[in-house]
Amino acid sequence: MRKKFNMFLCILVIISLLLPAYNVSGEAQPFDINSKSALLMDVGTGTILYEKNIHEQLPPASVTKIMTMLLVMEAIDNNKITLNDKVVVSERASKMGGTQLYLEPGENKTVEELMKGVAIRSANDASLALGEYIAGTEELFIQQMNNRAKELGMKNTTFINTNGLPAEGHVTTAYDIALMSRELLKHKDIHKWLTTWMDTVVVGKRQSPQSLVNTNKLINTYKGANGIKTGYTSEALHCISASATRGNATFIAVIMAAPTSQVRFSEASKLLDYGFANYNNVEVVKKDSIIGSVMLSKGKKIQVDAVAKDELNALVKKGDEANVQKEIILPPSITAPVSQGDKLGEIIAKIDGKEIGRVDIVSKESIEKASIVNILGKMFSKMMGK
Repeated sequence: MRKKFNMFLCILVIISLLLPAYNVSGEAQPFDINSKSALLMDVGTGTILYEKNIHEQLPPASVTKIMTMLLVMEAIDNNKITLNDKVVVSERASKMGGTQLYLEPGENKTVEELMKGVAIRSANDASLALGEYIAGTEELFIQQMNNRAKELGMKNTTFINTNGLPAEGHVTTAYDIALMSRELLKHKDIHKWLTTWMDTVVVGKRQSPQSLVNTNKLINTYKGANGIKTGYTSEALHCISASATRGNATFIAVIMAAPTSQVRFSEASKLLDYGFANYNNVEVVKKDSIIGSVMLSKGKKIQVDAVAKDELNALVKKGDEANVQKEIILPPSITAPVSQGDKLGEIIAKIDGKEIGRVDIVSKESIEKASIVNILGKMFSKMMGK
């Protein structure tokens, strides 16, 4: 009996040794990443497809500027500033070290010119000038950066400056970088700068032309590349948050502490290749699309349209696109009043009965409770056959 049991154990050990290794998501990874930290995220769903030390705090270098650009885009969307606003360059901004536009104190540059400098050349002086313009001081802008990081769920991030120059305690993680990168990509106007390979701005009293060449080489070499930001310091080594879109799929690849610039780009490409080769993003429902209607009891109207609160995308393995099923949960009727945006139900996306995403269904409009006069009017209309 003991011999049979020992033989059974030996067979189990042999089988376990032959089985492939799996990552957290259960997918075998056909490659190795040498950089200290790496992540691949699907933008549509936020699903992580590859991870390596994604919560380890590391200096991000100029990848920091993703948050700076995000706050600028949000200020534009909220009508706090415009692209044509003139920004007066401060003495402090003009003295930033590292990569810069060589701005002079007191000169005026538009927000758009400074954004070109940040997004394309990764200019530290332009980054600080924008921060000071939005918040009034560098310190207040850094406070805004950290507050926005908390709102996005970036739990392991602390910003000390606007540009990523070496500073004690200035740290983030690959996961947190992916979160702010995903948020930045929601702003369509940012893409015109992130995808620009070369441009020119004039600076200084002599209006000297400055040639801008994108620090993200993938823009010129990787199919579908559309962002986002590189970074390098001797402490951070070579970093990148790279994004690319093909068809309905957009992925973000984050590489931190790569030993060389070439490794940074090659490993980001490797992650993106893996995403595009194995996954696709299926649009289940568009934001604000009408899903159906719900009968309304005691309301001024007899029914209310139900719409999707947000878009719903489903990440699926290649070949499974047609297997995505959509389950709609809506009550047959509700009682007035109802306010615009009130939750009425849900849409659940599934594959083989397993949930892969869901979104709320909400009221398209506000409908008040019917008054006695409204009710009598409806009764009269029915009696008259109207």
